[in-house]
Amino acid sequence: MSFGPGIWAGFDAAGWSLGALACLLAAAWLQRCRMRFGSARPSLVLALALTGTWALVGAITGIDSIKAGLAECARDLALVFALYRLFEVDGRHALVKPVRPMLAALAFVELLQVAVQLMLATRSGVSEAGFQTIITFHLLVVIGGLVLLHNLYGGASNQARTILRWPATALAMVWIVDLNYYAIAYLSEDTPQVLGLVRGLAAVPVALLLAFGSAKDSESPRLRPSRAVTFQSISLLLIGGYLAAMVAVAQWLAFAGSDYAATMQIAFVALASLLALLVLPSQKLRGWLRVTAAKHLFQHRYDYRAEWLRFTRTIGQAGQRDATLEERVIRAVADITDSPAGLLLTLSESGAMELAARWQWPTAEVPGEAVDLATIRGIERSGYVADLDALRAGNRDRKIDFEMPAWLIAEPRAWALVPLLHFERLVGVVVLARPAHTRSLDWEDFDLLRVAGQQLASYLAEHAGQSALAEAARFDDFHRRIAFVMHDIKNLASQLGLLARNAEQHADNPDFRADMLVTLRNSADKLNALLARLSRYGPATNVGLVPVRADGIARSVVEQLQVAHPVSLVECEAVEVSADPELLEQVLLHLVQNAIDASAAEAPVFVRVAQEGLNGAIEVVDSGTGMSAEFVRTRLFKPFDSTKQGGFGIGAYEARELVRAMQGRIEVESREGLGTRFIIRLPMAETAEIIKTMSAKGGEPRKVA
Repeated sequence: MSFGPGIWAGFDAAGWSLGALACLLAAAWLQRCRMRFGSARPSLVLALALTGTWALVGAITGIDSIKAGLAECARDLALVFALYRLFEVDGRHALVKPVRPMLAALAFVELLQVAVQLMLATRSGVSEAGFQTIITFHLLVVIGGLVLLHNLYGGASNQARTILRWPATALAMVWIVDLNYYAIAYLSEDTPQVLGLVRGLAAVPVALLLAFGSAKDSESPRLRPSRAVTFQSISLLLIGGYLAAMVAVAQWLAFAGSDYAATMQIAFVALASLLALLVLPSQKLRGWLRVTAAKHLFQHRYDYRAEWLRFTRTIGQAGQRDATLEERVIRAVADITDSPAGLLLTLSESGAMELAARWQWPTAEVPGEAVDLATIRGIERSGYVADLDALRAGNRDRKIDFEMPAWLIAEPRAWALVPLLHFERLVGVVVLARPAHTRSLDWEDFDLLRVAGQQLASYLAEHAGQSALAEAARFDDFHRRIAFVMHDIKNLASQLGLLARNAEQHADNPDFRADMLVTLRNSADKLNALLARLSRYGPATNVGLVPVRADGIARSVVEQLQVAHPVSLVECEAVEVSADPELLEQVLLHLVQNAIDASAAEAPVFVRVAQEGLNGAIEVVDSGTGMSAEFVRTRLFKPFDSTKQGGFGIGAYEARELVRAMQGRIEVESREGLGTRFIIRLPMAETAEIIKTMSAKGGEPRKVA
């Protein structure tokens, strides 16, 4: 397919117009950046403006017109002047004396060219001699400019090169394109149309270079493409190259002119397609591409931001609902090096290491004691990330004074060992399987794997600590429940002991025997109820509240205990409260028994039941030893703190917790030597029903006073 002159003229006009627009915009931008390029900035602005004008004239009148030639001469003079001003950036314009005569010679050649252009403008056409003269003058200017440009950049200091690199690259691009254009024109005795279009389009990167060089951070540019985009771009380039090669070979087979050309084309395309299907999906090829791209295109092997995000996402169990923490630990390390599988070894109770988890490695044979104590201590001291391939090859670090386990060296897939250190203590190790594209580990791998191992060790240590705390909490709850049970049994044992002692004196009394049978029956019932209620000891959360006659509960407790000690129900109003009858009786038994224990043998204990406002109140009063205000505030309700010989110190604590579970409270008034008053306040049944109704309707009931 060939293009006619009209189509080429349209392409030229579009390309040169684009170059003109880019140069004029870059000139305006550079004019604003007054702190860039020093004294050379005005000359660069002028050069960009005249380059844009030249491209605009070429787009309007044609690239071979006299006006375009004169505009090009003006552009070249501006470029030569800008080159001279660039020598002033590091002060060499006063030291390099040969520069001035050569620059003057280039300017003189350009002026001669202007004269030739004006002479040719008076004639109807350009002769062959005139064409050769113009081409020669252009080549002289281009070659001289490139020589001076080499001297400019080659002799500059390192500090000056950070400023000169952008304008020097832009000038080199202009003159290299012109050199090729005029060399081909001189040899072919005609202007090449394709390179003419390239000259116009070359003004775009020239403008971009100078505009980018005027930015504040242009002194230290870095290639920062996304690694994923880079890898995909390389893959697309390889695929494109493969397709281009396949088309080229197929065309060559067609041009060969053989009788079997069509058959050979079909066979070649089929074989090439089959080869692509076999090779392109290869994990080894993908690994090689990734490693090669990271090695040659990036300053570091790893994109640390992406690695950290992926690391935290893996540990956070995003998209891995069924994976345990141990499996996520293995995967978090394996993803860094593209390892397909791994093992996690952690410390056992014996101090050695055992297999804790596998990830995609079911065939690895790990002994019960995977790593012995000597190796554990060696890894702990050195923090050594082991390259197992290097150890197999005999490349052993002199600082390593321990041996790797034999099973690990014998496992062919084992590639690297990463220690998990927490506060310089070895928590575990991760064994990584060999990736598809095997390579030697370097310092960057060691550093990243070591830091990742420390982070994972903290996760494992925190998880172990949380598990230990949860287990300790379960044991604590169990011990508290047992303590409550023992306290209740102790109270029952005290009652039965008193009953046995009184039986020695009053066994012949029929009334005593009747009371004794009632007390024994009540004690047996309480033991059975205690066993049934065992799960509700400790934090009482599932308490069934029902209307309960507090006076009836108080009367029952007094009747049980007044056999062994003077206990009197001095006031007993009919009060119905919201409570659990069994728990309320248990609380009242605790408080009355404590009052008996604190009183002298014949000192009475008084119980009072009354209604006070919206609450029902049950008071237990004794005239015993009493307690100080400090004791009531700091020790009375503290569990496992008792002043009694052999006491558990949980009676008052349990009573308070049970009353709180019934939405009530306990108040204490006590003085040393005078006695103590405990007051149980529970909401009345009607009040509790109103509060329940308001809560169901979304109201905000106030606390009952």
